[in-house]
Amino acid sequence: MAIVVNLDVMMARRKIGLTELSDKVGISLANLSILKNNRARAIRFSTLAAICEALDCQPGDILESVEKPVR
Repeated sequence: MAIVVNLDVMMARRKIGLTELSDKVGISLANLSILKNNRARAIRFSTLAAICEALDCQPGDILESVEKPVR
């Protein structure tokens, strides 16, 4: 199983840009971009909670468990 970050989808649904979300959450554009582009290896619960509060969503709206492709 792999965890996929669907932050870009939630941002599009809420019509919020990276800079605005960064200001609301209080994390850098670079770190938020890493999350948005699904390149993060970890996320703090406090960061996830702040993102969910800013986007008015649940963690399950942002994080998704998917099967890894067979090689």
